[in-house]
Amino acid sequence: MTKNLLKNISNPSDLRKLNLEQLPQLAKELRAFIIDIVATKEGHLGASLGVVELTIAIHYLFDTPNDLLVWDVGHQAYGHKILTGRKDNFHTNRQFGGIGGFPSIKESEFDAFGVGHSSTSISAALGMAIASNLKGKTEKHHIAVIGDASIASGMAFEALNHAGVSKANLLIILNDNAIGIDPSVGALKEYLTKVKTDKRLAVQNNIIKALNFDYSGPIDGHDLPKILSELDRLKNVKGPKFLHVITTKGKGLQQAEEDQVTYHAPGKFDKISGERIKKEASLYTKYQDVFGKTIVELAKKNDKIVGITPAMLTGSSLKFMMQEFPKRTFDVGIAEQHAVTLAAGMATQGLIPFCNIYSTFLQRAYDQVIHDVALQNLPVIFCLDRAGLVGEDGATHHGVFDIAFLRCIPNLIIFAPRNEIELRNILYTAQLGLKNPIAIRYPRGSGTITDWQQPFQTIEIGKGLQIKGGNTIAILTIGTISKNVSEAINLSENKKEIAHYDMRFVKPLDEQLMHDIFKNHKTIITAEDGTINGGFGSAILEFASENNYLNKIKTLGIPDNFIEHGNVHILQSKIGLDVKSLTSYFSKT
Repeated sequence: MTKNLLKNISNPSDLRKLNLEQLPQLAKELRAFIIDIVATKEGHLGASLGVVELTIAIHYLFDTPNDLLVWDVGHQAYGHKILTGRKDNFHTNRQFGGIGGFPSIKESEFDAFGVGHSSTSISAALGMAIASNLKGKTEKHHIAVIGDASIASGMAFEALNHAGVSKANLLIILNDNAIGIDPSVGALKEYLTKVKTDKRLAVQNNIIKALNFDYSGPIDGHDLPKILSELDRLKNVKGPKFLHVITTKGKGLQQAEEDQVTYHAPGKFDKISGERIKKEASLYTKYQDVFGKTIVELAKKNDKIVGITPAMLTGSSLKFMMQEFPKRTFDVGIAEQHAVTLAAGMATQGLIPFCNIYSTFLQRAYDQVIHDVALQNLPVIFCLDRAGLVGEDGATHHGVFDIAFLRCIPNLIIFAPRNEIELRNILYTAQLGLKNPIAIRYPRGSGTITDWQQPFQTIEIGKGLQIKGGNTIAILTIGTISKNVSEAINLSENKKEIAHYDMRFVKPLDEQLMHDIFKNHKTIITAEDGTINGGFGSAILEFASENNYLNKIKTLGIPDNFIEHGNVHILQSKIGLDVKSLTSYFSKT
């Protein structure tokens, strides 16, 4: 059999020159190429390995990019990128200045829609299909590939409900592998499992058929002839169509098939054996684990505590509580809106809900935070993991907007710990009987303290503190950016003149401390790892305006543009939040 087929493929038009008998060999080469690159460059592995055959079949039979292909989330789109002109620079995947880890309309005409968050594909593809109908392009195909975890989200159901009564030329492909990042949960997952084992359900009592879709499947997603045959048939079926495909996440790498959670994004590994390459053990604990271990400690003493997460059981480290208290821990699937209002309902009945949602994903539940929690002043504890810059996942995942979009909401307390001890203590404080909801934001990655498991201390709500004295310049920080600022102050030529305050609370501000700061310092500098517009610095500017202070004020933070992917230190350097840039800035002030 001919080898090195992939070498001669730069785009789908090259792919379509192959004969059907060559495609299985191409699948092997594509899978090996993904493994070879991700083994050394890191990235999302299992999802892309699972859809190699499906990816080849779609591009082989459909006229992409004229036919529009939308991937849900995009974890599974590496094979798509390699076959659509990005093979030669795929080694730059997720690196600063390189290609992104998710499909992006800015990156390629083959990326019909930018993704990164789940459950958007059906809505986007339906919108495209309706537009094609209005333009008279009724023969154009529109394909959405969505996983079984993503299709359980409310937005996907909304789109299915609309698509079923449309005349749109829409093909939805369900990539059913029973796992997102963690194993899929919920009644729909159980139904899909039954469909796999009881083929009668595919014909009778089929949920998708009941929504007016032409349903076919389930079929083996690794059987290329079968996939090609069914896709070819569906090309000639008018209206909304639904193909149920069964795949194995991590297909082709034994370890990735056996440990699908770890090998979703395994880090560096040996491409032959599949064994992960151990990183040098860190002396420090990840913030997510500080949260996870602390909530278990608290839950042992307070039986009113419950934990909630929308499909981020492992990533949030709420898995520790699931292991200890499975009846008090709730993974609700990819359903951020439901997670927030579920927490609100629990709070009305006297439970103490810790609702752990990545900062970037809380954006999807903004109405619920306002309408269901804050308006009723329910003491839900929001734990916002991955706040600030998150690195290689890029603009879709940076948690930089939370301060700005939460700060305007009445009744809501906003706190950012500067280290692990502060996170531990605010978690303790929050479950003592707060009368308000609170948002606690903390970053991805490890902290800076080895002995963080110290006796609990209560944090007084709304109180900041002074870290260093100085009589001319006051630098005000929130959260873990405090570390960069402290280091920069120590390196600054005028460090004796610089005072440093950790305000801790964005809301409520420590007004007494603020008055002291403004009365005793000529220049005020704020630093945050959130957006400058509407963020912590804006709160300080508003305070100055309301109290008629005329001090010189400068705000540092995330500028008014979306920050690309790359190592966090590189990104901080680019926007002036690294130690070197801050040192230079402070010395010139």
